[in-house]
Amino acid sequence: MNTAVFHHEFHRHRGSVLIWSASLLAMLFIFMVLFPSFSADMAAMNQVLNNFPPELKMAFGLNHLDLATLEGYFGFCFIFCQLLLAIQAANYGLGLVSIEEAELTADFLLTKPLKRSTLLSSKILAAVSSLLVTDLIFWAGSVASIELFKSNATFARSTISMMLASVVIFQLLFFSIGLLISLLLRKVRSVTPWSLGLAFGTYVLSVFSGVFEDLKMEYLSPFKHFDPGKITQSGLDMRLIAIDIFVVLAVIALSFWLYQRRNIASPN
Repeated sequence: MNTAVFHHEFHRHRGSVLIWSASLLAMLFIFMVLFPSFSADMAAMNQVLNNFPPELKMAFGLNHLDLATLEGYFGFCFIFCQLLLAIQAANYGLGLVSIEEAELTADFLLTKPLKRSTLLSSKILAAVSSLLVTDLIFWAGSVASIELFKSNATFARSTISMMLASVVIFQLLFFSIGLLISLLLRKVRSVTPWSLGLAFGTYVLSVFSGVFEDLKMEYLSPFKHFDPGKITQSGLDMRLIAIDIFVVLAVIALSFWLYQRRNIASPN
């Protein structure tokens, strides 16, 4: 790892981390401030949910969530937070090498006495560190919002902890896939459409797998691997987590191999 490259990349993500963190905190507090009102009349809430079509409940993961409980309500909020976390991670992965290539500054970097592997590892570590900072802020905001608005509700702290812990591997999946996509494509002019497509595409895939109850489709969507409804019922699926860790490591290794052989455009 090169310290100068790491610090430059880490500081480059600083503004982005603040924006994503603020968005996550805003979503958390908007959802959680409504929890006392929801929990005040549990019978009416459950009656409303029972009237929902089964397909709609499956689409939003409500078939496994009890919104009258704090774990279930936080799990519902967690689904939308996952979308933001996925877009952020995909953004960082897609932009890791493509932004400099689009701006024709990558050629200048590679004229320095740095190996490509050193350059890429420094940039990856900086991006992952930025994601971890976002996760830490998200964890703190989640705990604070729960403590502020839990009212008299009791909840299993282990369930909340498992949801929060899952975001690290969840983001690493989207980050590594985003990085691989950027290296497979000749040029990525804008990372936003790709990151939005990756995040919402895999979310829609998880919706369809729930509606059609297709277990094979579940393997293709990280949202199903870390489904808050299943976490509240049976905890994390360690088999899927092992698969996710293997995928992350394999994709990162493949990304190093592709970057070593990549033709970098020059400004001339």
